[in-house]
Amino acid sequence: MIGTDIYFDLAKRNVRLHFLRSVLAAIGIVIGVFAITTMGIMGSALQVAVTGDLGDGGGQITVSPASGGGGFFGGSKETLSIPEVRKIERASMGNPVVPYRSTFSQFRAAGEDGYASVYGLDPADMPLVVKVEEGVMIHGGDRALISSDIAEEHDLTIGSRITIGDDEHAKKVRVAGILKNSGFGTGISTYSSIIITDRLYQELNGKDSGYDRALVIVEDLDGVEKVRESLDKSLNGRKETVDISDPKALVEMISGVLGAVSMAVTGIAGISLLVAAVSIFNVMMMSVTERTREIGILRSIGVKSREIIKMFLYEAGILGAIGAVIGGILSLIAGAILIVLMLQDISYLFAPSVLMNVVVGIGVGIGICVLSGVYPAWKASRLSPITALAAE
Repeated sequence: MIGTDIYFDLAKRNVRLHFLRSVLAAIGIVIGVFAITTMGIMGSALQVAVTGDLGDGGGQITVSPASGGGGFFGGSKETLSIPEVRKIERASMGNPVVPYRSTFSQFRAAGEDGYASVYGLDPADMPLVVKVEEGVMIHGGDRALISSDIAEEHDLTIGSRITIGDDEHAKKVRVAGILKNSGFGTGISTYSSIIITDRLYQELNGKDSGYDRALVIVEDLDGVEKVRESLDKSLNGRKETVDISDPKALVEMISGVLGAVSMAVTGIAGISLLVAAVSIFNVMMMSVTERTREIGILRSIGVKSREIIKMFLYEAGILGAIGAVIGGILSLIAGAILIVLMLQDISYLFAPSVLMNVVVGIGVGIGICVLSGVYPAWKASRLSPITALAAE
């Protein structure tokens, strides 16, 4: 066992005897492990944030007018017509379809102007696509649901009044509820958004027989692909008339990009770990040179070559373990701060895939140190006892 191994004790003694040199060598490992682990933590946390939010909108398929050309019912493709929405409903395999209108509009709250995405929905469809964390859903009248960021920024509560639209087409509404953040991947954004009834929306923006988009709400996530294929076959059979998208494909693409960026940044940060490895190599070579006579004494009393190798690898491992553990702890602290600042949710730090970066970082740090000590250890084991004892 290591705890009772005399060669481990000798390795610890040498680290203590050359404390300053050992500290400087360990600092290089601290910096290297800190750099690659922090970058890994951030990359993994971003991936967890993106893929985790998919659960809220993973069952929503968005159908929108195709970019260019007329629809299968003719006319402009700026909106989805009511006949098109009916066709979407028939091709949705029994899943609910939520058509909606949207625009980017000015609003005024508490004497301050702002801009938000304004959505017009049938009140019966609202519970299918959004949830409220405060207040109630709206069923009609001059009522609105607002996103939590708007409520916080303008100090709005349930019952507060806001004015939607510009001066010519403005409408005062009362806040009925504050939206729960649905995260990434949902068709209707819950960030900087206001939801009103479709009737009120058309009062503000003029009568319109078309819809901007339609959401197909698929309850069984495993059935998303089948529903998508059914929609594509029915709506785009002869000509591409609508664009069909679901968050899964987008999230896979974003995850791939984030993964590639994370690997690239981690690779750059890994250069510092290579520099640290060179430092460990130099320290171990110096240790061999300084302890030549000690090695000769050990060899003369019967210590075998493999035990000399073990002693020096222990020393490299101790330096690596100290530096890697400190670097891992510092990366956790830095990762927590960055996650709170960027994602505003510390829980991402404790995802298994995120914490695994710390384990891997520490393991890599120790492994590189041990590898850096292999040649010096081998060189020490090859010293002739007579030559070593004669060394000054």
